[in-house]
Amino acid sequence: MTKERKLIIAGNWKMNKTVAGALALVRDLKIALAKVTEVDIVVCPPFTALSEVAKAIRDSNIALGAQDMSEHNAGAYTGEIAAEMLKEFAVRYVILGHSERRQYQKETDELIAKKAQAAHAASLQPIICVGETLAEREAGRMEKVLETQVHGSLSGLSKEQMVASIIAYEPVWAIGTGKTATSAQAEEAHAFIRGLLVKSFDETVARRVRIQYGGSVKPSNARELMSQPDVDGALVGGASLEAQSFADIIKNSITEG
Repeated sequence: MTKERKLIIAGNWKMNKTVAGALALVRDLKIALAKVTEVDIVVCPPFTALSEVAKAIRDSNIALGAQDMSEHNAGAYTGEIAAEMLKEFAVRYVILGHSERRQYQKETDELIAKKAQAAHAASLQPIICVGETLAEREAGRMEKVLETQVHGSLSGLSKEQMVASIIAYEPVWAIGTGKTATSAQAEEAHAFIRGLLVKSFDETVARRVRIQYGGSVKPSNARELMSQPDVDGALVGGASLEAQSFADIIKNSITEG
């Protein structure tokens, strides 16, 4: 399919995979995806596996991402990881503001904006997550929630930094539930987010920013989701933990139905 922006499909492994399991997964992915050039492919293992996975995917078409990072560069922040530490392992992308961190670690839009600034300062590409809960959607507040999160989480970014950022729209009600936004629902939300970027930045910036969809993406729905004009890829959770399903999502995204 012809897309205005190059697709980016990232696997968020969350708190899964030992080093041995991570290496087995990327070994299979390298074989299955060796000929894919139409999509930017990213894997985001746990911190403990970054070093070995980085070595395993060197000189391949798979890039490395991290699942989070601190807004601080160094200091007395027990349990945190700084951007420069990630860069040691050739990390290129970092997920920020995932709904699980917003929920369990109580991360705010303000904090996520600071992390995005820190990522750009270290030349990392942030994948900034936004999305509404089921209660918010059913109350008709989807657009208000997205507007608040987008404006807050992107606060302070320059036009150049925004173009080098990725947004992941992840309706919280579709994450790990087996429920997926219909292609029409996904496109509606993505188009709305792009409209917010026009207002905050300009039309040129908005057209260049890639917006991923995240929420129970699987091989069977990948093609339809990725065919939507404002859907520029996927942030894949559970289906990225198995090589065949993740590879099939990527391959189905770039073949005509």
